Amino acid sequence: MTTGFTIWFTGLSGAGKSTLSELVERELRARGRRVEVLDGDVVRTNLSKGLGFSKEDRDTNIRRIGWVCEVLTRNDVVAISAAISPYRAIRDEIREKIDRFVEVFVDVPLEVAIARDTKGLYKKALAGEIKQFTGVSDPYEAPLDPEVAIDSAAETPAQSAARIIAKLEALGYL
Repeated sequence: MTTGFTIWFTGLSGAGKSTLSELVERELRARGRRVEVLDGDVVRTNLSKGLGFSKEDRDTNIRRIGWVCEVLTRNDVVAISAAISPYRAIRDEIREKIDRFVEVFVDVPLEVAIARDTKGLYKKALAGEIKQFTGVSDPYEAPLDPEVAIDSAAETPAQSAARIIAKLEALGYL
């Protein structure tokens, strides 16, 4: 029996995906699980270097992350993806390929994401300096039925991580 599974964090830039993935990773490692985190920024630098931000390139990037998650999962590793992954159809395509898949929607109002933006990306996107920026000039399609929905403006990261762990326990993955 496979003990691996994939946790797929999705949400706008600045929603808290990376923060939550780090907290969940720490808890899973403390429980003796093998874990790999595929952070969107890190993947773009290493696995998807050269891809732009067109819909086709975004889909390719997310499919690559999905393939790595699929391989890790079937080899009894917990794969954590923390990438915007803005298009529902590609996330659903990946869900179909991974038996033990937990989608975590990290929701945040755009104003809060803008206020959290330490890199100044939203400011540049709103000024038209960055084209195809998710949530500003490019769409984000929220999941219709995620296993966990987080309101990162209303919960602390620790509260959200605890809810994710509780869901993994309820699913029998932990």
